[in-house]
Amino acid sequence: MAPPRPARRASELRPADTINRLTPDRAKTQPPAAAEVPERPTLDGLEEKWGEVWERDGCYRFDRSAPCERVFSIDTPPPTVSGSLHVGHVFSYTHTDTIARYQRMRGKAVFYPMGWDDNGLPTERRVQNHFGVRCDPSVAYDPDFSPPAEPSEKAPVSISRPNFVELCLRLTETDERAFEQLWRGLGLSVDWSMTYTTIGAPAQRISQRSFLALLERGEAYQLEAPTLWDVDFQTAVAQAELEDRERSGAMNRVRFHVADGDAREALIETTRPELIPACVALLAHPDDERQRELVGKEVLTPLFGTRVPVLTHPLVDPQKGTGLVMVCTFGDLTDVVWWRELGLPVRSVLGPDGRLADVPWGAAGWESEDLERARRDYGELSGRTVNQARKRILELLEQAGEIVGEPTLLTRAVKFFEKGERPVEIVTSRQWFFRTMPHSEALIERGRELAWHPPYMRARYEDWVNGLTGDWCVSRQRFFGVPFPLWYPLDASGAVRHDEPIPAGEEQLPVDPSTDVPGGYTPEQRGQPNGFAGDPDVMDTWATSSLTPQIAGQAGEDDELFAKVFPMDVRPQAHDIIRTWLFSTILRSHLDYQALPWRNAAISGWVLDPDRKKMSKSKGNVVTPMHLLEEYGADAVRYWAANGRPGTDTAFDAQQMKVGRRLAVKLLNASKFALADLPPEGESLTNPLDRAMMARLAAVVADATSSFEQFDYARALERVESFFWWYCDYYLELVKGRRYDTGGSQDGDGSAAGDGGGEETASVSRALRRSLSIFQRLLAPFLPFVAEEVWSWWQEGSVHRASWPQAGELNAALGEARAADGELEDAALGVAADVLKEVRKAKSQARRPMRAPVTRAVVQDNAQRLAALELGAGDLRQAGSIETIETVVAEEFAVEVELAQETAD
Repeated sequence: MAPPRPARRASELRPADTINRLTPDRAKTQPPAAAEVPERPTLDGLEEKWGEVWERDGCYRFDRSAPCERVFSIDTPPPTVSGSLHVGHVFSYTHTDTIARYQRMRGKAVFYPMGWDDNGLPTERRVQNHFGVRCDPSVAYDPDFSPPAEPSEKAPVSISRPNFVELCLRLTETDERAFEQLWRGLGLSVDWSMTYTTIGAPAQRISQRSFLALLERGEAYQLEAPTLWDVDFQTAVAQAELEDRERSGAMNRVRFHVADGDAREALIETTRPELIPACVALLAHPDDERQRELVGKEVLTPLFGTRVPVLTHPLVDPQKGTGLVMVCTFGDLTDVVWWRELGLPVRSVLGPDGRLADVPWGAAGWESEDLERARRDYGELSGRTVNQARKRILELLEQAGEIVGEPTLLTRAVKFFEKGERPVEIVTSRQWFFRTMPHSEALIERGRELAWHPPYMRARYEDWVNGLTGDWCVSRQRFFGVPFPLWYPLDASGAVRHDEPIPAGEEQLPVDPSTDVPGGYTPEQRGQPNGFAGDPDVMDTWATSSLTPQIAGQAGEDDELFAKVFPMDVRPQAHDIIRTWLFSTILRSHLDYQALPWRNAAISGWVLDPDRKKMSKSKGNVVTPMHLLEEYGADAVRYWAANGRPGTDTAFDAQQMKVGRRLAVKLLNASKFALADLPPEGESLTNPLDRAMMARLAAVVADATSSFEQFDYARALERVESFFWWYCDYYLELVKGRRYDTGGSQDGDGSAAGDGGGEETASVSRALRRSLSIFQRLLAPFLPFVAEEVWSWWQEGSVHRASWPQAGELNAALGEARAADGELEDAALGVAADVLKEVRKAKSQARRPMRAPVTRAVVQDNAQRLAALELGAGDLRQAGSIETIETVVAEEFAVEVELAQETAD
């Protein structure tokens, strides 16, 4: 594997002039001789128009020739291909795209691929339902198989594993094309030439290669052990895939009798009486005086007469129930902890199908003081589901007089597989594990090396690592996934020798042991004595997804590329999969490279429905995005998404999309106003209001840049949008007179009529061009389609390849005059805008048009602001059609407006 590239920070950005020298093909920000502004600009059709141009011109292609220090790489979340995307995907992927577009404008060569997570349980379930089939590995491959014309979920057709995988690939390819179409319509600036899938051959090679390396180093191992198990899917699941769901139940008090004729009793309380035949001990807290005389003795399990010891453990809560707890193999994860730490035997009764299995009463480990009764009563439970067995054993215990009192009804949190319908169980099975617990301290340190955005999300990661109870089980008893690249020899009796695995060679990867043959064997020896057997399992989908930096960067496939992009700059993802995807990726990178896989983690929140509940397909409250894109446009939908702050859950709000569309329309109209037939610009900004506006804009640029550097796209948008609306509502209105004045109606300082209009018009022309160029670039990450449209009216190349504005350059361009009078000029702009607002308010209240003449405006304010107003009085009079402005020194600001009399038509 290629070593990680040298450490660098995402914030190592070159000055704009250096960037332009390095990348001479970047779009210039100088305007052509004349702008070509449409007479009636519109948002309609921009997505298709510019999407085609971007693809044709390779606008977002990754520049492989860029030096390492100029690369910005993104570990993009590969969405699960299982039907359709929902608005939650649009939400979080827009966040990532704003960062990608910003970094590209900062001169970075942005590595931004898209992946499809197309293996795992969601895909299998979708294929089963869609085609009406089920996988049966015992069925032979049929090269001519076609799925039934009328699929039936109740009577699915059994097909071979290769046929099932073919159907999975067929359906995921269809879904992926639909996903790509949606992403393109949303305007994601992805390099589509670098798309990958988690089931593709390169991903399988990378995943299998990493597994074999872990196996060789002893970090991967196989063990017969208690395993979290979903009885519906009949597969192992990982601790990270569990979720708590509230379920009602009953707590029953059950009597155990002390062995050897002792008349005393031991009372326990349990919600799972069906596991009494699996009981291996009773436990008390070491300091519980009530149980002192019982500790060290043996008791008999009711109905089954099995001797079990009474022991102590500090995890027992003496305040709960009777203070005695029953340890079964296995009822929950705490049972596993007690079993492991106390060295207890295994007495398992639950089968992988969720039913109580036959057990050999009388054999070693299944001894009984009353064997006949044990066999008889257990026969009443064998073959029943958990719920059926629970009901029946309570009846048997009641008949035997071993139930004490009435049951206590309760509601409790029960562990479920996140995609399952019934509670998970713990069964004993042979599974593959990655060592996790020995690395917990190192993983905590890795989390502290990582820059978290927002920072408080690190606590969730540390809580998860500290709460781990065992190594990561990575094997799944499924069919569509990355196979373990191993075979096992069979002995003369046909038994599998699991302790002598036969690993695939590097040249064989990727391999499928169910169809491929290990070196030194022939296909005819499969399953035969002294032959071989392939490992039947596939890897957990997270075992592959945890390698997305390696898969996207083509580790072991393209070492030059991998060295440039790894470690990556950022992992964007939602907060709910910190425990799965983020944690597992850090673990794999730590095991393989002793390094972090990325420098930053940008965490997004969920999209909530109007009731503040998370949107999810299982809850049926999702909103699909296609109609939103059609109704409001991609820029409007992106605007809503970009307002969701990092790490914060955000309610779905179509009203905000309407605001986003108005913002896009405003950019169209402001650009048309500023550019259409705009007089030539001057060499400098001679008007104080123009200079003050540009100084304010420089501060906005600085704030937006700082926010983006912290991955706070929402703060950047908020700052830019707020000032843009102010700019349109006040600055553009204030300078409208000068913008159209070609006859010289103002003095050079803008305060009174004179013959300096040419210079003043040249000043505002320069201010409009400079400010508009900056606004178009500042809004480009959020509203890429309309920003590209207005940019194309007067600039060469793409706005998305233009340089990000630099606050320092703007301040330098303002010159020494601005530095000397900056506060006064800023006050002039502020008070002129405040007065104009009051004048327009008065006209609106009088139901008069905005161009209605004002005979007199009396401005009350403090002396300093009134003095500043003189600098902007000329623009103010023209903007408000004001004949006379009078000023009165006062403590509070106020404006008295006297409108001219209306004239009859």
